[in-house]
This record gives sequence, C-alpha cells and structure tokens, in this order.
Amino acid sequence: MALSFPLRSVAIVGLAAIVIAGCGGGAIQVDGGMIVGATSADEPGVVSFKGIPFAAPPVGDLRWMAPQAVIPWDGVRSGADFGSACLQLPYAEDSFWARLGNIPADEMSEDCLFLNVWTPADPAAEKLPVMVWIHGGALTRGSGSRSWWDGASLARRGVVVVTINYRLAAFGFLAHPALSAESEHGSSGNYGFLDQIAALEWVQRNIVRFGGDPDRVTVFGESSGSTSVSVLMATPLAEGLFHRAIGQSGGAFRPMSRLDKEAEGQPSHEAVGEAFAAELVGEDRATVEAMRGVSAEEILGAYSRLGGRAYGIARGVVDGWVFSDEVHTVFSRGLQHDVPVIVGSNADEGPPLFERWVPEDSATYADYVESTYGELADEFLELYPNGDQETIWNSYMKSRGQARTAWTMNTWARRMEQVSSKAWLYHFTHVPPIPDADRYGAYHAGEIVYVFDNLDSGGFIEVREPDREVAALMSEYWINFARSGDPNGEGLPDWPPFTVDDEVFMEMAATPVLGKHLLADEIAFFERFYARQRAKR
Repeated sequence: MALSFPLRSVAIVGLAAIVIAGCGGGAIQVDGGMIVGATSADEPGVVSFKGIPFAAPPVGDLRWMAPQAVIPWDGVRSGADFGSACLQLPYAEDSFWARLGNIPADEMSEDCLFLNVWTPADPAAEKLPVMVWIHGGALTRGSGSRSWWDGASLARRGVVVVTINYRLAAFGFLAHPALSAESEHGSSGNYGFLDQIAALEWVQRNIVRFGGDPDRVTVFGESSGSTSVSVLMATPLAEGLFHRAIGQSGGAFRPMSRLDKEAEGQPSHEAVGEAFAAELVGEDRATVEAMRGVSAEEILGAYSRLGGRAYGIARGVVDGWVFSDEVHTVFSRGLQHDVPVIVGSNADEGPPLFERWVPEDSATYADYVESTYGELADEFLELYPNGDQETIWNSYMKSRGQARTAWTMNTWARRMEQVSSKAWLYHFTHVPPIPDADRYGAYHAGEIVYVFDNLDSGGFIEVREPDREVAALMSEYWINFARSGDPNGEGLPDWPPFTVDDEVFMEMAATPVLGKHLLADEIAFFERFYARQRAKR
C-alpha cells in the first residue's frame, strides 16, 4: 500500500499536454510486458518512459531479500508517470534540502523498484551511449524522479538517460543474524546495492530497445549515489554491467563495518540490526517472520525513534558476497573493475551537511577534535585551528567536508593507478545563486543541476550567464565521457588525466583552470588518519 506524506510534489512534465508514444512511435517490449512513453512540449525532442518496474515489489516475503524478477503485466503500460519513491522519512522543514526543494514526491511505497528512461524522439542511426544515474541522500532518502536529474536536457544531446530507485535505510540495508541464516550466501544488508545491480542488469537486457548501446554504459551518481558507484566498481556482482564511472562527492573508502564482527569499537552490522529489530518487534520475538509481519509504517516509526542510533544501518557491509573486502582494500589491490572514471568534489561540501551541529565554543571544539582525532589532534589543529566562532565554523565545515569528500575522491583517483584505465579529477568551485550563497558557497550537491543542465530546477534566485557557462562545460564533459571514455572534445579546455605524480585536476568554474595537488596538506593528513583507523581493525 502506498504511503503519502504532506510534501510538495516535484513537477517534471508541467501543464503541457502529454502525448503517449513509443521510441519512434510504438510500444516497446521490456522485461514484464509492453510500455509506451510520453512526449511533452516541456521536453521537446525527447520521449520519456517513467515508472518502469525492474524487479518484483520487495514486499511481504520479499522484504529484505535480494531483488527478484519483475512480475509481468497485461496490456500496454503507460510511461507517463513516475512510480512511487522508496519509503523514507522527510527532511526537516527547516533543513537546507527542504528549503532548496530537494524533497521526494508525494507518493512513497515499499513497492518502489522503478526506473525511468529519457531518449531522443528521433531514432539515431547508431546506438547511443547510456548514462545511468544513482541518486544521493545518505542511502536514506531520495528517488529517481527529482527534477534536478530530469534526463531530458542530456537526452536531447544524444544520450539515453536512466534514473533509478533503490531501497533505503532499514528497508535497504538492515542486517540481522536471522536474515543471514536464511540466505544461501550467508549475507544480509546491502539490499539497496543489489537493487542497483538489478537495475544495471535490466539496462543490459533492455536498453537497446530505447536506442541505447549496452556496451557503452556510464554509471554516475552524487554523494551516496557516488558512494554507490565506488561500490559497483568494487563488487564482483557488477562485472561487465557498465563501462565508465563518474563519482561526484562520495566514495566508500573509509573503514567499513563487518557483517558479524566488531571492529575497533564499532559494532557488527548484524548487532546494529538486532538493536533495530528489538525496537521494532521486541527482543524476545525478533524473528524473520515477525519482522516481515509488521507494516512499513512501523519500520519507518522504529527508524525515526532510534534517530542517530539507527544511522549505522544505512551503509555497506563487508559480507563475503557483495563485498569480498572493504572497498578501499579492493581498490588498493587493483581489483576494482577496470573502467575509466571522472571523480571530484566541491569546494564547500560541509555547510548543508553539518550546519545542524557546530561546536558552540572553543572548549567544545577542542573536545570534538580530541575525541575524533586523538593523537593527531595537534596536527589537525594546525590545518583547522580553534578560535572565535567564525574560525570554528570555517575549520569545522572545511574539515568535515574535506574528510568526507576531497580526500575520498583523491583516493579514488590515486587508486586508479592500480589498473590500466584513466581517471580525471575535478573540483567544483562555482557558487550557485541560491539564498544565503555566502554561507553555503559551492555546496554539497550544487554541481548536479549543472551536470544535467537543469538550471531552472536548482532553486536559484536567478540564472546568470556564468551559470549557463558552467552547465555547458560540465554537461559536455560528462556527455563526451559517456560517448568515448574521455571527457575532452572540440571547443572544450583540455583536461589531462590524473596521475599520482602531478595530481592534475580541473577547477569547474565559469573560467575553468587546471591545478595540481589539490589540498595537498589536508588530504595527506586524512590519509594518515584513515590509515591509522584501518591499522587498528
């Protein structure tokens, strides 16, 4: 049963009349049955196919199971409307994301494994490159239907765009000993990642019918969507399903949890799941049957009540099946899928993510630094000093953002030296024209609407000429990369690949600039910090 929350809908098609059409005019056969798409005056030159099921509804006995084959439908299914978003808690009304309009559609359901396709209305003579977008949201929120990543603009320029849903939070990543025991792989958790793999398998089987080339698939994502891209590069289950990868501000390179083993004071993923199950159904009756017997609303309620204690659920877990080892270890050994990558971060990742708690004074900041960085605290303070409130704000935001993303994306690029494929590193410094732009700067997720050339959906005060220049630059680099595995092309500034010797990167701005050794001292510090954490495991 679909759940509805009092949230604002994201309008994609608008008020223009919709015309139902297939790719080139007729219905298309996909897994499960026939489907027709929609054309609209709001999206000229593009046919969209929304709400396509790529797996069976993960409900009832299929809750906390790997995705199963799609259930066939009768007749011709309309692709005019998005399917339900996966169940999630709403952002707080006063949060940065809610204020900017990055909120889910009204309709949410446990039955949510849908994807969406945008393709040029006029069939191409040759098969087109495919770009598969994985949304962010900390693995707890989001959907494939947000207006920020509407695929029409990119499709008009000769690519097939796919956006997907995947199970979130407790629905997508809960591990539990009883769930592991029933699995033929002895695994639980990672269901959201398995959904992503199932969607990529669907693309391989079906995308040619939309004019796409199954041998030129680029998987790309932002934040936890980017983390998912690094996961897909590391798991053997995704081998051969994509041929290029783009990671925007996220990667799974920090120490990971283990399925049934505590590591350096961090509980096992199954232990986190047991605590959740006790909250959900009671410790004495935490069986698979009991957990599957409760309503979806009860699961959301338990997740909400646990608050921060439930956060550890929504993360990948080394389970011996989806992950043979930590993602960092896989990349360090050169065992990741050997595909070219674009990876990068934004100059001001921190404020939208961490503004809800900032150390209130120098004593609180000192305690935070000591408890987090221990014997490296003095080195940390040389880079991110203590002081008055403005100094603390800047140090806290810069350090949190750089630990989370700049180090992560630099690590990803450096680890590509272990394989033959090239990496291109970027740093997004353009400040979008949102309210309080001075506070947020080049914020986390700020580059998305530029990549998709969807500036009108960004919540901007106004769209300026520099915004259009950055959108033209980034979207063209991304499209070129999807076509050939190299972002460079006619009329674009030359962007050399990253090497460990010069660590070249492209500053994404209205006037793009090449640089070398991005944040060298800061990244070196976090390399030492995370190396010490891994050594203790």
